[in-house]
Amino acid sequence: MRVLMFSWEYPPRVVGGLSRHVQELGRAMAAEHEVHVIALGDRESDESDRGVHVHRVDVPGPRCEDFLQWSSQLTVGMLSAGARLAYETGPFDVVHAHDWTSAFAGVGMKHAYRIPLIATIHATEFGRNSGLHTPMQRRISDIEWYLGYEAWRVIVCSRHMRTELMNVFGIPGDKIEVIPNGVVPGQFAEGDVPGSSLGIDPGDEVIAFVGRLVYEKGVQVLLEAMPQVLAARPNAKLFVIGTGPYGDELRRLVDQRRLGHAVRMLGFVSDQQRNAVYRRARAAVVPSLYEPFGITALEAMAAGAPVVASAVGGLQEIITHGRNGLLVPAGDPVQLGAALVSVLADEALRCNLTQAAAYDIRTTYDWRAIARRTAAVYAQVLRFHMEMQGDGGLHPQSGAAGGATLREQDGTGARLAREVASG
Repeated sequence: MRVLMFSWEYPPRVVGGLSRHVQELGRAMAAEHEVHVIALGDRESDESDRGVHVHRVDVPGPRCEDFLQWSSQLTVGMLSAGARLAYETGPFDVVHAHDWTSAFAGVGMKHAYRIPLIATIHATEFGRNSGLHTPMQRRISDIEWYLGYEAWRVIVCSRHMRTELMNVFGIPGDKIEVIPNGVVPGQFAEGDVPGSSLGIDPGDEVIAFVGRLVYEKGVQVLLEAMPQVLAARPNAKLFVIGTGPYGDELRRLVDQRRLGHAVRMLGFVSDQQRNAVYRRARAAVVPSLYEPFGITALEAMAAGAPVVASAVGGLQEIITHGRNGLLVPAGDPVQLGAALVSVLADEALRCNLTQAAAYDIRTTYDWRAIARRTAAVYAQVLRFHMEMQGDGGLHPQSGAAGGATLREQDGTGARLAREVASG
């Protein structure tokens, strides 16, 4: 199959887990299919990434601060690149849009070239913010609904997300496929960075957090738990890897709680530096308040670090408490602290958790298996598409409900794609 994916991020541009997901899925699928990815770049370029044809687009027009306006400009660039590819290399069998920033590009290609659209919704604006509180949040949620409405099938990474999409957007359950994220175990063995270069001293009991610094990732809860941890394990030291808009507030909390001696805010680090922290970690923490899946938990498991995570969202589907990790109530610093103390103090517990986690990584979260399951969804949709072509229909969904304001815009992306394609 010839597959066209849209994603606003792709390595080396990494903002969240979406970037790695699209890269690893594309690489695994490229073994049996022709995969093209259109993603944001600093300039227009074409490159190859282990069999994946990556086409970078720049945002056309003047830079703007309004994120919704910026995403509209990105849509124009993505559609232009998609139309160019279809003209130069031939038609695609399916188009696969990842998250709302790719919605209008995916819908435009669907209608302009009459090919089925698959959507992966990695998270929702409603879930990220525990509701919709601003006009921008409501608009983004509308676009997410629109993407789900237009897609032939919607892929999510957990049963939790399937339920969320059914409740928030009214998407029929039989239209949603649950396919988990994956991980590449070997990537965590790369590099040999001295611990001292990262502030790791002999005798430190390393606790690792890796992720975006946003409120819903729960680092503030982890900081609240640290005095309890330090009272029992004075050599504990927390290493926070990642960047994000909540970073300044977290640094303020470190100062306020006088944790500077026990907390290192490392910011953005290389994969080799991340691996060095994981290899030395007695515990990796995922204290999220909202987590559709929890790719960082998988990565920590693959790296051999014992995981302590919140019992929330998709994390509950990855972690079986006491077997391959520990689960604690989300937002509870006391129970989080107690779990960390038990893991730091008990070598046998750490060994048992990491052995079970390694088994799960090998058997359940291999990207090749995930790529095969995704390709099976494509094949099913293509068969349905061929059956429907005689009826002239491109809307297989039955009963998808949502915002009528966007339903009126069904043809907008298609018209734009046709205009771009015709020059």
